Amino acid sequence: MSLISVVIPAFNGEKTIEATIQSVLQQTYSNFEIIVINDGSEDRTLELIKQINDSRLKVFSYTNAGLAASRNRGIKNAKGEFIAFLDADDLWTKDKLEKQLEALQNNPQAAVAYSWTDYIDEADNFLYPGCHIIANKNIYEQLLVKNILENGSNPLIRSSALVEIGGFDESLSKAEDWDLYLRLAAKYQFITVPSPQILYRLSANSMSASVWEQETQCLVVIERAFNQAPETLQHLRKNTLARLYEYLMFRILASKPTRQQFFQAAQYFWQMVRYDPSVLRRRTKLMSIVCGKIFLGAVSPQQG
Repeated sequence: MSLISVVIPAFNGEKTIEATIQSVLQQTYSNFEIIVINDGSEDRTLELIKQINDSRLKVFSYTNAGLAASRNRGIKNAKGEFIAFLDADDLWTKDKLEKQLEALQNNPQAAVAYSWTDYIDEADNFLYPGCHIIANKNIYEQLLVKNILENGSNPLIRSSALVEIGGFDESLSKAEDWDLYLRLAAKYQFITVPSPQILYRLSANSMSASVWEQETQCLVVIERAFNQAPETLQHLRKNTLARLYEYLMFRILASKPTRQQFFQAAQYFWQMVRYDPSVLRRRTKLMSIVCGKIFLGAVSPQQG
């Protein structure tokens, strides 16, 4: 029986699904199964998957239910002692599973191993590095401030821990991974693999078009988390909100924003400063550059 189950939710992923699956098949660690959850795709996703000839690949098709539900369906079909999730447009480096499994085997008290993320564009070109933070053992406080795992394609998780906490919250369409990590961190230890092993793909749509929804869903996760957090951590709420609006602002600016989106970035800049005024003092040069970019974008008659 496979030791690791790799769950890949796929909805209309014909442009990237082959490369994503190949990044798993090329892993240096090979005792895994790949569970693709076809979430009601209407393009050639299923056809392309069926052309891949590997006995470790299993495909389950359902009506469309969203990312969280697809991941939960993958958990239910998984046979492995460990489970990893990989979105249908992201990639892994070849040693991702090997290094994360090694970290968990060497740290049996930990339930989650995570690596660092780098960001790529639609043509696989490197864009910029992720936060690259090392956090081991009890990381609940750090996760409460910021999703340092950054995405849902990152960790390797003990199956027993996922079953214990109940999987993904299907009421969330965004930030469901952060919510899951917070619930895991409240009960279990994490271990870091200090290497960029997740290549997270950004497109024009993913960078800016859905930030309103992401803001709304993240606020739900934050409110829920602080309602459950101990009194000793309540002082972190403003810092968490400041980091959220900083992230959303840079998410917009990393794309090619329209004039309206520049105004949206300005609103997020104000929210960031409102919750953490010290950012202007600590990062004066960067914030000056950001202000200038937002101002020029907002006054320009047309953006691409």
